[in-house]
Amino acid sequence: MRDRPRAVVFGVETLGVAACYYGAGRLGLLRRLVVEDAVVTPVWPPTGVALAFLLVLGLRAVPGIALGVLGVVVSISTPALSTLGVLAGNTAAPVLAWLMLRRVGFRDDLGRLRDGLALVFLGALTGMLVSATTGVALLAATDKIDTAALPLVWLAWWTGDAMGVVIVTPLLLLLYRARRGPPRPPDRTGPPHRIEAAALTAVACALVPLATQSSASLLFLVYPLLIWTALRFRLAGSMLCALFASVLATLAATDQRGPFAALTDAEIMIKLQAFNGTMALTALLLSAVITEQRDTRRSVELACRELAEALEHLTAGAGEPPPGRSRTGDDPPA
Repeated sequence: MRDRPRAVVFGVETLGVAACYYGAGRLGLLRRLVVEDAVVTPVWPPTGVALAFLLVLGLRAVPGIALGVLGVVVSISTPALSTLGVLAGNTAAPVLAWLMLRRVGFRDDLGRLRDGLALVFLGALTGMLVSATTGVALLAATDKIDTAALPLVWLAWWTGDAMGVVIVTPLLLLLYRARRGPPRPPDRTGPPHRIEAAALTAVACALVPLATQSSASLLFLVYPLLIWTALRFRLAGSMLCALFASVLATLAATDQRGPFAALTDAEIMIKLQAFNGTMALTALLLSAVITEQRDTRRSVELACRELAEALEHLTAGAGEPPPGRSRTGDDPPA
């Protein structure tokens, strides 16, 4: 597309962003929770998709995000005046998150602890205040929910949008860097062996369903698995593991099985969001710390090698005789 006219490129980008947003929205709507007569999603993937596109394309992604929001809203409700409010809130939230991340010098490789903290506290928790507040205010203004239920519905909306950013955005940025970004320098400790990757996959496929389906409340078993994946596979492994656990936990919660059985709708929402939030936060921040430490070690090793090479050159230069004089100190030949 690089040789195409700008209008064609912009149109294709806009339609692509809108299609991805709409697809993520329909995927998120497959599993819903009813909180005080309001339908919310435990994880709303479109917020993560929108922020990832903004980090890659900049403000060129805004029309596509708005078009995607409109498509999702129209697909689940009759267009009304309140649709404009939802459109504005859901478009402004990721834009605000992108502006704040840009302000603090966010790097999309998530190789620093400060990048992980910025994504969580600015991109997710702060930026998604806009969409949650706007959406709940519109529900209250149209008398679709009772006033007493506003705090709980707002909390469910806010955490669902925030989880979309924390879980989906890092994975999309990893995919983008794998396709377009420069390769990382090799790790001197060696990459994880394929046998270890296969063993980790087998353990995850056995442990995560057990933790999310058992009525004995074994959700804590997921955290050692997250630590293992973060230590050996860093962000790619830990976020994939977190996504897998979040999906299975959401399925169990919406079906009221396992640790979510015999709970009220509000209790299910609180327990599920607490699990998803702490799990995603652990995976993201731990992998960022490990990556930052390994990059620091590589920088120190590179500086030591360069210093050793410089000392070798200086030592070799000190052993050479001055120009015009032999090593024995005799006069140069005529």
